[in-house]
Amino acid sequence: MTVIDLESYEGALATYDPVMGLEVHVELGTRTKMFCGCSTELKQDANSQTCPVCLGLPGALPVVNEIGVESAIKIGLALNCEIAEWCRFARKNYFYPDMPKNFQTSQYDEPIAYNGYLDVQLEDGEIFRVQIERAHMEEDTGKSTHVGGATGRIHGASHSLLDYNRAGIPLIEIVTKPIEGAGARAPEVAKAYVAELRELIKALGVSEARMEMGQMRCDVNLSLRPHGTETFGTRSETKNVNSLRSVERAARFEIQRHAAVLNSGGTIVQETRHFHEEDGSTTAGRIKDNAEDYRYFPEPDLVPVAPSREWVEELRKGLPELPRLRRQRLKEEWGVSEHDMQSILNAGAVDLIVATTDAGAPSDQARKWWMGELARNANETGRSLDELPITPAQVARVAALVTSGDLNDKLARQVIEGVLAGEGDPDTVVEKRGLKVVSDEGALGAAVDEAIAANAAVADKIRGGKVAAAGALVGAVMKATRGQADAARVRELILEKLGVEG
Repeated sequence: MTVIDLESYEGALATYDPVMGLEVHVELGTRTKMFCGCSTELKQDANSQTCPVCLGLPGALPVVNEIGVESAIKIGLALNCEIAEWCRFARKNYFYPDMPKNFQTSQYDEPIAYNGYLDVQLEDGEIFRVQIERAHMEEDTGKSTHVGGATGRIHGASHSLLDYNRAGIPLIEIVTKPIEGAGARAPEVAKAYVAELRELIKALGVSEARMEMGQMRCDVNLSLRPHGTETFGTRSETKNVNSLRSVERAARFEIQRHAAVLNSGGTIVQETRHFHEEDGSTTAGRIKDNAEDYRYFPEPDLVPVAPSREWVEELRKGLPELPRLRRQRLKEEWGVSEHDMQSILNAGAVDLIVATTDAGAPSDQARKWWMGELARNANETGRSLDELPITPAQVARVAALVTSGDLNDKLARQVIEGVLAGEGDPDTVVEKRGLKVVSDEGALGAAVDEAIAANAAVADKIRGGKVAAAGALVGAVMKATRGQADAARVRELILEKLGVEG
C-alpha cells in the first residue's frame, strides 16, 4: 500500500478509535554486558568484545550483572511500579542470525517491575496517564549489516556481515498497557510518552537514552476498533522507531493505513512493520509471532532474582527529582509560561540552561542565548543543542561579559560565532577579534561629534524637540565603531552635546 491509498486522518478518526501499545527498549549504560564481563564500549573492532558466554559456546555459564538489576529497579520505581520480591529469567527461542545462542535471555511471565504508570504532559498542558504493564530485563542482539542491496535490508542483499559486540548488552524493555481514550491525539500521546520516558531514564543516570544511537528505541503497536465497540482490533507492530518525531508519524500513518484496509473490506494482518524516515510510511516485515511461538521456558543456568525490600527502599530514597516535577519547579523559578517551558523542553535546552545558571548566569540570560542564537545555529547546522561545540560555562561567560558592559548583544553574537568555529573560549575570541565595547569617553565623544557634523539636518531636528531622531545619529556612531559602542551611552552623549534632555 502506498501513501495514496491511505484514508484521511479525519476520516479514520470519524469511524474508529485507535488503541496503542508502546514497547520501549532502553540500552543500559553499564560497563559490561548483562551476563558476562565483556565491555560495552562503542565503536570497537567487529567481534572484538565477545567471549564464550555471549557467543553461547557450550559449557559457558552466565552471571547476572548487578548494576543491570539495580538499574531495572530504579526504572521500575520511577514508573510507579511494584517491584517483584522474586523473579527469574527465561529463554525466548527464535532464529535470528544476530543472536549467537539462538535464544534470547529475557523475562517472560515474571518481570522485575510491573503495574505502574507515567503521567505525560501534552503540548496544551493536558496530563495523560499511561499505564505501564511491565518493565523487564533482557539482552540485546548483535548487529547485521546487509551488503549489496539498495535498501540496506536483507531483501536484495548479496551477503550479510555479523558483529556480535552488541550481543548481550543489557536492555530494559518497558511495555505499556493498551492506551485507550486518546482519540485523535494518540500520535501526540505516543510522542509525549516516549519523550517523558527518555527524560526520566536520563535523570536516573542509567542510560544516555540517545535514540539516534539506538540506545532507546520504540515499537509502536496499533489497532483500530469501530466507535462504540470494546473488542480490540488486530494490531500491527512498527519496529525500532528511533526518534520522537518518527514515533508520532508512525502512529499516525498506521491509523490511516488500518482505516483504509478496513474501509475497503480488507483484513489487518498481525505483523511487524518497518518505518521509513524519508516519507513517514511503513512497510510489511514478518508475520508477528504470539508468545507461545517463542517457546519460553525458565533459564536453567541463572538463579532467580530476589531483591530485598531494604535494597529496594534504599534505591527509592536515592531517586532524583523526576523530570515533570523538576520542570514545574523550574518553570516557577524562571517565571516562564507553560508554552515557553514546552518550547525549552522541545529544544532539549532544560539541562543546558540549568548548567548555565549553575555556572553563574542569570536564568533569563541563559534562556536568551540557548533559545536564541544557539538554537538558530543548531537549526541551521542540523544539530541538537547539546551537540554544539560550546559549553554552558562558556555561555555563562558570554552573559557575564554582556552584564559587565564589555560586550553588547551584537558583539556577544560574534563571540558565540567564534567559539562555535573553534577559535577558543569567549575571552580568547574577544581578544583575537578585538570585540570589546568602546568605553573610552574620549573616543566615543569624538565619534559622536563626527556623526553630528555629518548629519547637521538631523541634529537640528533633535534640537527642535524631535528626540526620536537621535536614533539615526546613534546608528551612525555604531557604524563608525563597528558596533562596538554602548548604544545607550552614545544616545546620552548625543543629547548632552545637543543640549537636549532625554
